[in-house]
Amino acid sequence: MTDMALKTRFKVDGMDCAACAARVEGAVARIDGVEDVSVSVMTGSMVVRHDDTADLKALESAVSRLGYDISVEHPKQHAENHEPHEHACGCCDHGEAGHEGHDHHDHSHAASERGDHGGHDHANHDHSGHVHAEIDGAWWTSAAGLQTIGVGAGIAAAYLLGRLFPEAERWLFLAVMLAGLAPIALRALRLVRAGELFTIESLMTIAAVGAVFLDATEEAAAVVFFFLVGEMLEGLAARKARSSIKALAGLVPETAHRLEGGTTREVAASALVVGDQVVVRPGDRLPGDGVVVAGTSSIDESMVTGESVPVTRGEGASVYAGTINGDGVLTVRITAPASDNTIARIVRLVTEAQETRAPVERFINRFARYYTPAVVAVGAAVALLPPLLDGDWSGWIYKGLAILLIGCPCALVISTPAAIAASLAAGARTGLLIKGGSVLERLRDVTAVAFDKTGTLTEGRPKVTDVEGFGVDRDTVLRLSASLEATSSHPLAKAMLAAVGSAALATVEDGKAIPGKGVTGRVEERDLFFGSAEAAAERTTLTPGVLAAVERLATEGKTICLLLSDGAAIGLIGLRDAPRPDAVAAVADLRRRGVTTVMLTGDNPRAAAAVGRELGIDDVRAGLLPADKQAAIKALQDKRLVVAKIGDGINDAPALASADIGIAMGGGTDVALEAADAALLYGRVGDIGAMIDLSRCAMANIRQNISIALGLKAVFLVTTVLGVTGLWPAILADTGATVLVTANALRLLGAGR
Repeated sequence: MTDMALKTRFKVDGMDCAACAARVEGAVARIDGVEDVSVSVMTGSMVVRHDDTADLKALESAVSRLGYDISVEHPKQHAENHEPHEHACGCCDHGEAGHEGHDHHDHSHAASERGDHGGHDHANHDHSGHVHAEIDGAWWTSAAGLQTIGVGAGIAAAYLLGRLFPEAERWLFLAVMLAGLAPIALRALRLVRAGELFTIESLMTIAAVGAVFLDATEEAAAVVFFFLVGEMLEGLAARKARSSIKALAGLVPETAHRLEGGTTREVAASALVVGDQVVVRPGDRLPGDGVVVAGTSSIDESMVTGESVPVTRGEGASVYAGTINGDGVLTVRITAPASDNTIARIVRLVTEAQETRAPVERFINRFARYYTPAVVAVGAAVALLPPLLDGDWSGWIYKGLAILLIGCPCALVISTPAAIAASLAAGARTGLLIKGGSVLERLRDVTAVAFDKTGTLTEGRPKVTDVEGFGVDRDTVLRLSASLEATSSHPLAKAMLAAVGSAALATVEDGKAIPGKGVTGRVEERDLFFGSAEAAAERTTLTPGVLAAVERLATEGKTICLLLSDGAAIGLIGLRDAPRPDAVAAVADLRRRGVTTVMLTGDNPRAAAAVGRELGIDDVRAGLLPADKQAAIKALQDKRLVVAKIGDGINDAPALASADIGIAMGGGTDVALEAADAALLYGRVGDIGAMIDLSRCAMANIRQNISIALGLKAVFLVTTVLGVTGLWPAILADTGATVLVTANALRLLGAGR
């Protein structure tokens, strides 16, 4: 594939099973200029990579001829100042060691580049008989539901009338069978013309027509009915899978109350821009991501973060779109446009992820291409060879027709993408963003986790942990120090002001900052200096008691600041970037799983060692540059460890890209999120274990699905050859297995609840 391939995303309506996706993919792949195509049943979308010679109108016509509605999805800008490029982070496959697929040069291809694709007229194509229609609303009001009910009622009527008029029974069942089979046969003919020979529609048509010639019209009608039931159930299952992400997108309210000149005005939530201030009343959903600028309230974030208990948010706190305000009125400043808020990013990343394929899915698809022709060959052999020995042509042809119905690979092919799509949706709902099936599959094999320290294992902001006075009380030390720092925006100053709370600060005269050292000023008739221990030692001779306190706190990895009054040390304040609340339990959980934990940080060795000891990290490496972190990841991989790297900063991007799986923390930079294969959207260290569990559950579900699909087919294949089962049980081996596999995969939607 060329590095500069164009990429166009299409919406394809009417797909509800893996066979649909395979047909669309096959038809598109034959178009000149198409380099790669990925079709997702779960999202109803298709991504095509192509060069500039590809005729997209011909592509749309090819899909329309198969009976599906297709339209170009026009790209939306994610932020006001973004170029209309798509960085395709959902298509980056870091699951392989070489990362060959890491391509950020794809462009979304607008419809207008090669004619008006958006205006493609589908009216010229024959969509009649397309039973794979979208099921919206009640199932019994849909086209598929009405057709299924009609055929079922027809069979019941034929049976009852057949009791009254036995000579008409065969013709009644034949009429019902033809009414149900006609649209299926038309679709089969259309697919054959498109080069798709071994489809369930063509196999179904052959089996039903063959049964009629064998004078088994009742069974032919039953086979058609069960096929329609299976198709309808597949459509319902596909709708349920898609609804999880649609429901997430629906969390954002349609309107917002924007502040304009001291009054509020109701506007569309999609019209909010960065910097707008909105009023959120009790019980309202937040219309966008933002920061609270006024008010305090409890917020129910359960539908976004998975936290069951409402959390209190006040001035300066970050809040998410779609969460529910509790009992207070909040004024919120919008920090992200509607197209790039938390919900929108989740939906976008999950949609892109569901369009990528896991290695196991690629294997199953390759296997299915040989499976169906092989089973058809077995069916032909059963129908033609035994009669040469015993002369029972009717009996063996009947068995051969039943085997044809077993030959459809729908259940087998859907076994993997259904489980992966459900897992990705379940993870997204609890803040676990995984960029594709290959990443999901690889997560189960993680044997080492390499953490960044600041902002990953720790909260990323210092807090006051120790206050000591030398001849004065602790409150005085804290009050005077905070008074000097009151006008500074330095993180240490913010920590000081947070620690002093609402206490009254002293007036500072002649306040002056000394870059890299501290701050000076005159307070309450005293000349004060507040700054680093090294800078304080340059100004005065520190007593042994002060030096001992400095050394003790430094050993604990804390930042020490001294307060000097008229040249004498009167106080000491220790600050520290505290570990995240769940970090200790999360690291312990990983170690119980046998996963090696490593800390890779650019921080000083003392601070890193202190955090490492507290959290129980196996291996702590400090003072590292970005290249050093990358080399450390390579060293772990050389030991045959499968490494997941967790980080949140620009300096983590090289290591994230080099690891087997790169995981960005939710508050991280766009660079880190771009380089990563997955993201912990809400910054919970414990979600690493949850992500590994999700992967293992998904892979176990896939194994179950494959066993169900192949097991049922194997059982019915044997019972059919032995003459125990006939045509209508054989159709259950296809549609029944497909429904069971899809239902089993949908159980994963409950993961994390």
